Amino acid sequence: MPSSVSRSVSRPTDKAKARPLVRWATLVMAAAVGLAAAIVLAWFAGEAHTTQVFAQLQRLQSQPPTWLGVPMVAAEYLVAPTVVLLLLAYAITRLSPQPRPWSRCVVVGILLALVGRYLLWRCLSTLNLASPLEGTLSLGLLGMELFGLISSILQLLLLLRVRDRRPQADRLEQDVLQGRYLPWVDVFIPTYDEPAFILRRTIIGCQALHYPRKTIYLLDDTRRPEIQAMAAELGCNYISRPDNHHAKAGNLNYAIEHARAAGRPGGELIASFDADFVPTRNFLCRTVGFFQRPTVGLVQTPQSFYNADPIARNLGLEGVLTPEEEVFYRQIQPMRDGVGSVVCSGTSFVVRRSALEATGGFVTESLSEDYFTAVRLAAQGNEVIYLDEKLSAGLAAEDIAAHASQRLRWARGTLQAFFIDSNPLTIPGLSPMQRLGHLEGLLHWFSSIPRIGFLLMPLAYSFLNVIPIRATTQELLYYFVPYYLVQLTVFAWLNERSRSALLSDIYSLVLVFPLAATVVQAMVNPFSRGFQVTPKGTSSQGFQFNWRLGWPLVVLFGLTAVSLWRNLGLMLTVDGLQLRGLTLGWLWSAYNLVMIAVALLILLDVPRPDPQVWFDLRRVIRLSPRGLAGQGKTWWGITTLISEAGVEVALTQGATPTYPLSPGMAVDLTLAEEAIALEGMITAVGTEGEYPWVRVQFGPVAPASYRALVTTLFCRPGQWKRWNSPGELQSLGLLLRVLFWPRRVGRRSPTAVPVVKG
Repeated sequence: MPSSVSRSVSRPTDKAKARPLVRWATLVMAAAVGLAAAIVLAWFAGEAHTTQVFAQLQRLQSQPPTWLGVPMVAAEYLVAPTVVLLLLAYAITRLSPQPRPWSRCVVVGILLALVGRYLLWRCLSTLNLASPLEGTLSLGLLGMELFGLISSILQLLLLLRVRDRRPQADRLEQDVLQGRYLPWVDVFIPTYDEPAFILRRTIIGCQALHYPRKTIYLLDDTRRPEIQAMAAELGCNYISRPDNHHAKAGNLNYAIEHARAAGRPGGELIASFDADFVPTRNFLCRTVGFFQRPTVGLVQTPQSFYNADPIARNLGLEGVLTPEEEVFYRQIQPMRDGVGSVVCSGTSFVVRRSALEATGGFVTESLSEDYFTAVRLAAQGNEVIYLDEKLSAGLAAEDIAAHASQRLRWARGTLQAFFIDSNPLTIPGLSPMQRLGHLEGLLHWFSSIPRIGFLLMPLAYSFLNVIPIRATTQELLYYFVPYYLVQLTVFAWLNERSRSALLSDIYSLVLVFPLAATVVQAMVNPFSRGFQVTPKGTSSQGFQFNWRLGWPLVVLFGLTAVSLWRNLGLMLTVDGLQLRGLTLGWLWSAYNLVMIAVALLILLDVPRPDPQVWFDLRRVIRLSPRGLAGQGKTWWGITTLISEAGVEVALTQGATPTYPLSPGMAVDLTLAEEAIALEGMITAVGTEGEYPWVRVQFGPVAPASYRALVTTLFCRPGQWKRWNSPGELQSLGLLLRVLFWPRRVGRRSPTAVPVVKG
């Protein structure tokens, strides 16, 4: 069972509670929904004017403009434009493996042209308005598509201004390394209820930063004596406050004031790391140089993780699927940097103290204090910039429940934008392009609602005998297929190969129902819930299905399966246009069924018996038995797995049958490169491949050795590598493998926990 639980640490702010009960954003949403409902009800009731309007629209749909007609040629000629565009898109991605300004412009231009062409066809030729039921579903489907396409168009436009600041960081770093620019930096580590072993490694990592003028502060919002004692033991400044008002934002604001009042000079800059995030030694050297320009207010770096997220782990695809956040940090943040709308992620950032104080400190109006703090800084004329370089790593949510809680909190906090003064769409001081960047981010959270519609729409074919799209095979080949296949070809290329389109669909499906409910709740009652801390350092002993998240998908899986068979039966008894519509519905249902099945597997949490994270790190190690009998006996090997708690070693020299290593034997170990001396006990031995192996559990570790071990495991510059997501065909193969050949459990890994590349 988990060793810690999520707890609410704050109520809505006084300012939020003081706001009027009637809110404009809520009224606009209610008015839009009410108007649509009124029109639909009038149509079903047979109101003359409404019926006449839709009848006229149906006549126009049956007689579309001649320029929308499909050329009267053989089907192979209709496929020719698709083949040409596919070859062109593929050639561009091969000529420019990494998107460049010219290649991005060409690809975005092609996609925009295809989107416009597809939209014209959908709006003027494919609607089925023959009856109120068919018309409502047909228009509803079009509306859902329009929402998604508008979001895609905004993203494509923003992609034209992607920015990469790594070359700039290379130049500015020299000023820091050579001592020409060394402002004092206060390093804050806010914590609430995280286990001591997680905090210890974070403090040690911050102390290991290669930067001379820094002060480390542990901001304990639970006032734990044992944590205060640990901070004293490690030589870290400790700050606590008498209450938890305003949660994390209040904790940080209290520290800004009291770090200076504690007898130490307040740093010109403030770096902040969540309790589980450990920086690499060069974090400050790579980020501080940007502040030589006085207009820079905040530098954000990406979040990396030293454990697999629960989606990859539950599917048995650790190290294959990229973390969910990769799309945001590889594509969205560089895209937003180009228009000045970078999002502060709450950890692994550096902010100018004077700029932060001028805006009133960290925003306390919302659950997303980080996001709106960056909005305020930008509105005051400060640059909020993004350095796309992995300079820290933390713990990803460790089970699907924690993963869901975290995402729902982000959604609720971001959507509170519509109800606070820091609304990026209305706050004075932002440019139109900055507002456009923030609008794209706000619209993202609403996409869960049409996603549910796309899941339910195929059911209309079999249960309601409704065909919401009127389209022939020739029209689909001419208008839909070119757009879809070209978009599929360049999808991963545009997002820096962080996610395939197929995997993106899976990730969006897992939380679609709770996320849609959260969006509606946030728009109706945005401040009904306080800040929920994501539990970290947990463990579990067995498989556990999350029924709270899974029951809507279980119901939908059953309905979709029934729909699939009903559609198959209907396809055998009808012909003509109705058959073509049913064929589309059958394929749609089959696709949804596979996606839902994979999503249900994701909701089955696999065992996590050990909270430690094991690294695939190669180091030369010397091992010798402790005691008189083992004197003079030495084994050499290479580490295959290593953590703070133990190590697995492939023995390459010194193994002899006359003095075998066996479980229960006490040994001394030395990591040769770092000269780290450790002691432990052998817990397992075996042979795999060419070399025998032993597994050792560390005993008590001396403070100096533990500090060196943590620094080796977590703080090496450049150690957090990014890898590419599988392509579309490979993603399809992986999902089919997951469905028919589930993950194996019980490998010889020390605790069956994921291994993260170091």
